[in-house]
Amino acid sequence: MEKQDLLRKLPSVDEVLGWHEMGTFLRSFSRELVADGIRSALDNVRQEILQALDEEVETKAKLITALKNFIIENVRKYTSYHLKPVINATGVVIHTNLGRSPLAPEALERVIEISKGYSNLEYDLEEGKRGSRYSHVEYLLKKLCQAEDAFVVNNNASAVLLALNTLARDREVIVSRGEMIEIGGSFRIPEIMKISGARLVEVGTTNKTHLKDYEDAITEDTALILKVHPSNYRVVGFTREVSLEELSELGNRKNIPVMYDAGSGALIDFSEKGFAGEPTISVALKSGVDFVTFSGDKLLGGPQAGIIVGAKSYIERMKKNHLNRALRIDKLTLAALEATLRLYLEGDPWVLIPTLRLLSESKEKLKKRSLAFSRKLRKEFGNKVDPQVVTTEARSGGGALPEIRIPSSGVSVAFKNFEPQEVEKALRHSEPPVIVLVQNDRVLFDMRTIFPGEEKGIISALKEIGV
Repeated sequence: MEKQDLLRKLPSVDEVLGWHEMGTFLRSFSRELVADGIRSALDNVRQEILQALDEEVETKAKLITALKNFIIENVRKYTSYHLKPVINATGVVIHTNLGRSPLAPEALERVIEISKGYSNLEYDLEEGKRGSRYSHVEYLLKKLCQAEDAFVVNNNASAVLLALNTLARDREVIVSRGEMIEIGGSFRIPEIMKISGARLVEVGTTNKTHLKDYEDAITEDTALILKVHPSNYRVVGFTREVSLEELSELGNRKNIPVMYDAGSGALIDFSEKGFAGEPTISVALKSGVDFVTFSGDKLLGGPQAGIIVGAKSYIERMKKNHLNRALRIDKLTLAALEATLRLYLEGDPWVLIPTLRLLSESKEKLKKRSLAFSRKLRKEFGNKVDPQVVTTEARSGGGALPEIRIPSSGVSVAFKNFEPQEVEKALRHSEPPVIVLVQNDRVLFDMRTIFPGEEKGIISALKEIGV
């Protein structure tokens, strides 16, 4: 059969729209949207036919016979939401690619409550006049961080940009060479410095920086001393870094503000759960630094936000910067952030904040869930699967606690009729999508990041792919 004959056999968009099976889609979505999905499917088939070698044409002819199912599936995907919930079975808690920190139920309820109608976003109910959107969380941040003042923008990169642009535009900022970090999305300190208008002055070496290096670099043009949390890496061995206390003393002596980019932003002591090396924001401020920037959606466990806390004199200047119009957070973020911050004051955050709960869940409890899930897999799929309960090492993710491997438990599964890579790909395309790891030629489901009840979704997805 010739390629042109195959192409002529393809139905038109109008023909497909008349199929009985399209009625379900047309009742739920606009005719235009459904038609676009059909065009996308037909275009894919045409390209396959045109690009086929002559000896492959007969194989492509078989595609025509399966065309109806192919188009229906394509329209289903085309009309479904692109941003969708997934089941995270990777063991990475603050997974940057999977939305970072899940929100607490209280935060979700506040987002719904605030978004479904009007709110006092920028209205002072006491005075009956225009107010500040930031006042809704300032008092909570000041209390939790023991700070003089607080401000919030849309992420930590914005917080760093705003601080540098406000205090050091066209002037020098001193940073240790060992803190020239790059984090996810190619965010680099030198680049953000350049965009802010500040001039970077590197001191020390990759592994060692001394207080004298900072002191020797100070000139009349020095506007700021910046210390950066190394975030997702550590330099170990023959190393030396200057402490916040030392830098604060130097800044006071030279009358130069000291800024600390804390990155992940722990509000409580993580060492009590065995996570060492993550200073709290309040401790950082007590060291004497003038202000600290950090994220709202990492170790804090809230929505994406960039938070600045510290000396009122400097934060007031940042609030007046015209960049804030481009960097400000919306009402939904404010609602979620306020609710999350309140949980730190209302009970045990290790229980109330999902991210903290996932990080601190006991290995023993996870093993019990692993055993139960393994039994369910055997019951549902019999000898088609070989599930084994295994000890795993979960991770924090999100650039936080990079050296720490968290003891965890999971279920490692071999499939009789499928290669592990086939299962991994199929699960990504299931409903709901399930994100897994492939290790030792088996599919691994780490229970640390699987919420109780999501096991049903995984079993449903496995059934969908024909296990």
